Amino acid sequence: MSNKSTGDLGKSLAREYLENKGYRILDTNYRCPQGEVDIVARQDDFLVFVEVRTRTSLNYGSPEESVTPAKKDRLIATALHYRQGHYNMPASWRIDFVGVMLNPKDGPPRIEHIPNAITG
Repeated sequence: MSNKSTGDLGKSLAREYLENKGYRILDTNYRCPQGEVDIVARQDDFLVFVEVRTRTSLNYGSPEESVTPAKKDRLIATALHYRQGHYNMPASWRIDFVGVMLNPKDGPPRIEHIPNAITG
């Protein structure tokens, strides 16, 4: 499986997981000059930006360990950019993290959701 197809599968699983938890997906793969965010959703009175990381093994660490300080800064800048261009959105917002660990033996994936994982 290529890195892109692994990432796409992880994002699809994360989206399904979030929808099952009551999140309403507003946008996916939002890109701007500041960076990119995988999923933009709404949960109750929160605008939620979601970074998804997918792994097939722990050879390079867990999904949770893969977000660098530079990526955190880009996520915050991207969230601020999104908010400036979209009106009628909740005033409260946060950045969540969803880590997806795919089991190479065709077992069920492990999905770890960390609300408000990245703060400015």
